[in-house]
Amino acid sequence: MQTETDGVELVGDQTVENIARAAVFAALTGAMAYVSFQNPVSPAPVTLQVLGVFLAGLYLGPVWGGASMVLYLIAGGVGAPVFAGGGSGLGTFVAPTGGYLLSYPFAAALTGLVAHGTTELADPRDVGVAKLVAAMVAATVVIYAAGTVGFAIVQRPSLAAAFAPSALVDAFLIAGAAFIPAEAFKIAAAIGITRSDQLNAA
Repeated sequence: MQTETDGVELVGDQTVENIARAAVFAALTGAMAYVSFQNPVSPAPVTLQVLGVFLAGLYLGPVWGGASMVLYLIAGGVGAPVFAGGGSGLGTFVAPTGGYLLSYPFAAALTGLVAHGTTELADPRDVGVAKLVAAMVAATVVIYAAGTVGFAIVQRPSLAAAFAPSALVDAFLIAGAAFIPAEAFKIAAAIGITRSDQLNAA
């Protein structure tokens, strides 16, 4: 007896397309990690990774934007050299900057949620600049919060010491505040990209 499989879609075309797009933005974020230079007042390097996070959320929305960053973290965790300066491996997640990396799926999802809501995914060119800025500022808060906590945990001997207000303030000053000008540049760059034809033609 012949089993009929014609016309049966195990995975819809839209899902396949979304997975492919998520992989593209994960790869883009990995490429941006190579644009890296040391911050003179912080052990965390300045990279363009967060620009990739922003773009994933803006172009893929909350679900697939977050999924793309999960793919990115998985790729780096299993050894692909996609973290800052070509780094990789699970040890990166418990390094001083590991909190930043672990925040990326949540930050991308929040960017997409604020920019698009939970319904139809809009063309980023049709989203107002104020909403775009709000989406990326919200994502930046998530990234900085996770990065600050992660940095404090690595630097302190216990969780109690890490979550002491003075420890969190010190961690933010070292691992967060020094990067605010760079984040402002990335937000401006993301807006410029959404208003150009570089990614919108894809």
